[in-house]
Amino acid sequence: MTTLEAGDKAPDFSVADQDGNTIKLSDFKGKKLVLFFYPKASTPGCTAEACNLRDNWERFQEKGYAILGVSADTQKRQSNFKTKYEFPFPLLADEDKEVIQAYGVWGPKKFMGKEYEGIHRTTFIIDEDGKIDEVIKKVKTKAHTDQILSE
Repeated sequence: MTTLEAGDKAPDFSVADQDGNTIKLSDFKGKKLVLFFYPKASTPGCTAEACNLRDNWERFQEKGYAILGVSADTQKRQSNFKTKYEFPFPLLADEDKEVIQAYGVWGPKKFMGKEYEGIHRTTFIIDEDGKIDEVIKKVKTKAHTDQILSE
């Protein structure tokens, strides 16, 4: 789906998180960033993926990673999702799909024979200089940490 590849400059963004704080890509300069896009807050697959990252938060911290989740959900929905599952990382409420479009993860999907437009579950690993290190397109929701930290 996305045309972005390892080595590309990560598209900049400036979007509100679940609390209305503006989060920009430049806030993470000098840090490694796990930017994960998920279809919808509080759905089974998205919950499994985000909880897997939460449960391994210390491993990410030890390796110097920040984590950001992104979906097209409202701030309220993102806030409820973050609070309910106690995520230690911000969730971006990208209702205008600014970040989603910039990273090329919006497009046609199929579910139970129906076609519709939606977010393709994709994770971007971005290095300290804002370059994409890796793009994970086949996300394993229950073992996502291992996919990311399997260096």
